[in-house]
Amino acid sequence: MSLEFSADARKKISDLLQKYPSSKPVVLAALHLAQKEHGFLSDDALKLVAETLDLPYAHVYGVATFYTMFRREPAAKNILRICTNISCMLRGAYDVMAAFEKKLGVKKGGTAGDFTIVEEECIAACANAPAIVCGTRYFLDVEPKDVDTILDELRKTPRPEGEIV
Repeated sequence: MSLEFSADARKKISDLLQKYPSSKPVVLAALHLAQKEHGFLSDDALKLVAETLDLPYAHVYGVATFYTMFRREPAAKNILRICTNISCMLRGAYDVMAAFEKKLGVKKGGTAGDFTIVEEECIAACANAPAIVCGTRYFLDVEPKDVDTILDELRKTPRPEGEIV
């Protein structure tokens, strides 16, 4: 079974294609739409984007695997993006990640229940490191002791990744 874009997504892509002299600038938007509609970027979803934009599959694959906001595997509705860039790392991000891994019983990249743990390069919250983003929600100045509170809060008010698209 091959994948297709919804009529709304096809219109959005078509409108974007009218704004640019080539289809390459539309790749990111098309990947976001494919992920939003299909949950993650399977090989079929990448082929759909490549065919829709008349671009080589290798180009679309390269873009999709370069950026951490794109998922190649299904994920939970709460994706905990834990920043480990220099500011966060120096202020204990790996201890925070270890606390989440221990509490959820899964290593980074893994999924446990409603949570997937992702190591993020940077989430632009250096002044309040270590930081975590989940959907549209930022958690700042996080310490290992905050893990239970963060997980409880997200269980009460989940932040599905699709909200940010």
